[in-house]
Amino acid sequence: MSQRELIIAIDGPSGAGKSTLSRLLARILGYVNIDTGAMYRAVALQAHRLNVSPEDAAGLGRLCEGLRIEFERSEAGDRVLLNGEDVSEAIRTPEVSLLTSRVAACPCVRTALVRLQRSLGEQGGVVLEGRDIGTVVFPRAEAKFFLLASARERGHRRYLELKEKGLVVDLEQTIAEVEERDAADGAREHSPLLQAEDAVAIDSTGLSIEQVLEEMLQVVRARRRHSGLPDMPRGSTV
Repeated sequence: MSQRELIIAIDGPSGAGKSTLSRLLARILGYVNIDTGAMYRAVALQAHRLNVSPEDAAGLGRLCEGLRIEFERSEAGDRVLLNGEDVSEAIRTPEVSLLTSRVAACPCVRTALVRLQRSLGEQGGVVLEGRDIGTVVFPRAEAKFFLLASARERGHRRYLELKEKGLVVDLEQTIAEVEERDAADGAREHSPLLQAEDAVAIDSTGLSIEQVLEEMLQVVRARRRHSGLPDMPRGSTV
């Protein structure tokens, strides 16, 4: 029986580069990329559409029971499907971003999505990114990373991303929203944003995507050797 491929957990605050790096890492390894933050955003989007308050635990629980969240890779990039609808752009608005932390603080939402995340990743060969992958979802993941960057750096990245999409945004307001999201993620009662003790911390402030990716690949190669796996299963470059 062949050795199971790795489970790779990437955690960190909003705007630290988790989504970009998890996609690149998954592509190089031939792994499945699971954006768990997008799953919470999808729940927040649906709650907004159906006027379900983030404080309405029962309502959110019922909402989660009827949701189907899937990931689909296309030539244009990874897509997030909510009940069959492509919501990849809709879940990235500032309004949904702020609502997501409040929705994610609901225990019933976290329970439902953690269950789904575990079922998607338990066979290995996955890169999962979020805020509690290495501490809650897969505490025994073979490779764990915690990506960091200053709030101003992350806010600036987010500002440029939104401007590129044609949205009218203010830089200082975007930075303030990042700081607000940090405070909410760190203070919530259930599964707050924490760095796992065995996670490799990488501060990406001032670093290029390529530099951070190379650091991560060095760790992954070492974990593969430790697990008795051959070096890099498919593909070797971005």
